[in-house]
Amino acid sequence: MSEFEGLVVAVTGGASGIGLAAATLLADRGAQVAVLDLKPDGTPFAGFRCDVSSDDEVRSAIDAVVERFGRLDVLVNNAGIGAQGDVTANDDDEWHRVFDVNVVGMVRLARAALPHLKNSPSAAIVNTCSIAAWAGLPSRALYSASKGAVLSLTLAMATDHLPDRIRVNCVCPGTADTPWVGRLLDAADDPAAERAALAARQPMGRLVTADEVANAIVYLASPLSASTTGTALAVDGGMYGLRPRGPVHHD
Repeated sequence: MSEFEGLVVAVTGGASGIGLAAATLLADRGAQVAVLDLKPDGTPFAGFRCDVSSDDEVRSAIDAVVERFGRLDVLVNNAGIGAQGDVTANDDDEWHRVFDVNVVGMVRLARAALPHLKNSPSAAIVNTCSIAAWAGLPSRALYSASKGAVLSLTLAMATDHLPDRIRVNCVCPGTADTPWVGRLLDAADDPAAERAALAARQPMGRLVTADEVANAIVYLASPLSASTTGTALAVDGGMYGLRPRGPVHHD
């Protein structure tokens, strides 16, 4: 399959985890991929240093991508940071920092990319959201609030940019087996028990894989999905919508 042939895709946070998996699959499908990351060194794709909390860095990175490839067709807004604890656990500075990266960071990228996306025949933006946007997860107040904002932002952008023929969607992963989640597990008192609990929380009984989330991102980004906009696609092992009576035993 090469439905992305001739298209240029920018992926933020593309040097590891879900972002790297998405960049790899997009390249396999024919895209020219630009990875925007705090540490782009070592990526097999064209790497561009980008701190999404800096408007100057964002604009410079997008300009560099367009200068390198001559166009920009798809933006995958994947960069983000985590936070733990209930509503009392983080001070104002941390609330501002997480929102600055997870929400305003996506705004900065979209703002810089829009003039180029408007020139594309296959323009799309895919935001990485989370199951935390629409399920009440424990000890994730700040993170959940930021991802709830991403969900609302996605819908608003999808409406605003209908006249521009720019599709805007988001993917909502459950707990994924990524380096970021691995670091959270390592910090737990009993990492093995914590991993088992996170796996059991998802009705399918296991963590989501980065490749599975990447596949959803690529679907939403694809020109073959030209009638899909304003959609939040769950990749969460059934966590949001399913209510099994008890533990699911797999044959």
